[in-house]
Amino acid sequence: MAHRSRLDTARPFITDDGSTIRELAGRVSLPSVNQSFAEARVPPGGSTIHHHHVVAEEIYWFTAGSGRLLVGDEEFDVGPGDCVLIAPGTDHKLWNPGPDELVLFCCCSPPYDPADTVLVE
Repeated sequence: MAHRSRLDTARPFITDDGSTIRELAGRVSLPSVNQSFAEARVPPGGSTIHHHHVVAEEIYWFTAGSGRLLVGDEEFDVGPGDCVLIAPGTDHKLWNPGPDELVLFCCCSPPYDPADTVLVE
């Protein structure tokens, strides 16, 4: 059986790290067992809270805006077309110093679960 969702009808919510998320597949939106997929937005001048996930591996794919990402001890610029893998247990934080909204898609495996998020700041 196929499950279908649309970004324009996904209800936004704020995660523990401060991101505004619209989940397309996962525990909230569709009955995904092994992964979740969501759009995240960080407003100009905004950031996520420094955090890590105990179990989840994350992939970030950036589609609009520009930002800075700290993954472990490495900090670098990110923008449209960049794809970043974040291993479980790796501290990370995302900033948007630019004038435009920073937009990315996040894939988590296993699916995003707030109980798996550990704030480190």
